[in-house]
Amino acid sequence: MMPTPLPHLLADIGGTNARFALEQDGRIGEIRVLACADYPSLQDAMRAYLRTSSTEVRHAAIGIANPVYTDRVRMTNHHWEFSIEALRREMGLETFLVMNDFAALALSLPFLPEQELRRVGGGQAEPRAARGVVGAGTGLGVGALVASADGSWQAVAGEGGHVSFSPVDEEEVDLWRFAHARYGHVSAERLLQGRGLELIHEWVCASSRQPGAPLPAARITELGLGGADAACRRSLELYCRILGTVAANVALTVDARGGLYIGGGIVPRLGDFLEQSSFRARFEDKGRLSVLLARIPVLVIHSPWPALIGAGVGLRQHLERQPHA
Repeated sequence: MMPTPLPHLLADIGGTNARFALEQDGRIGEIRVLACADYPSLQDAMRAYLRTSSTEVRHAAIGIANPVYTDRVRMTNHHWEFSIEALRREMGLETFLVMNDFAALALSLPFLPEQELRRVGGGQAEPRAARGVVGAGTGLGVGALVASADGSWQAVAGEGGHVSFSPVDEEEVDLWRFAHARYGHVSAERLLQGRGLELIHEWVCASSRQPGAPLPAARITELGLGGADAACRRSLELYCRILGTVAANVALTVDARGGLYIGGGIVPRLGDFLEQSSFRARFEDKGRLSVLLARIPVLVIHSPWPALIGAGVGLRQHLERQPHA
């Protein structure tokens, strides 16, 4: 009998949570979510997860919320840092593939079930055209997926969340001034991450001269969706408009006729509100290229573990290229 192949270790590492899983025969299981703050290092979190499983692993892949340009990785929104090669040796792995988390998310797109994608306007996607992806959570991630000549898909990683915020109207100019006075450079991430919604709400209250204690993003979302608080609802509407501009910028940049996908932890929670907001109108508001944007579908990802799927795809592609695999 042929020995059963050892499972692959997969992980999706964000600024707040680290999600781990084992993949065997193309199936992902034993998923656990660990709080990054509970562990001094990535190695400690990996060991804590692996202690819950008696199996051996030799190949691992992670998507991490950070640029991955060299052997040294230092997270932008958390204190973890490590050498890829040193960590590989320390964990006794043959393969330790590290990629940007939105490269992993992009690789998952062709494999997500249709019922886990919620369409927000647009026409039909072109099957082999480029796809763009954005997502807001602890930070703002941006990536793309392009077709290769051999029929496979290639993820394109980037740090598009840190591009400068581009105000579209006077209200947004005033919001930019408010943020600029505090932070200097105002990136898209500054306003579209979770703490960005809190900043928008703070500006809404200040600009309307409505006194109120600062609220966490989850509470702003709850009150805004319920319609119980006008300032929270206005904050959500402004958030969706800004997201529409940023998503359209990504779609134009990568020519995303294959669709613009939205992931992360914030937008999927908005439900019907995103469709009822000015998001789609702002997405299509691109002057002479508005007709092009109108054809591009926007798909909100409701899959529970898409970046783990993408990490598995990336690892399989990597191993297939190795002569010993």
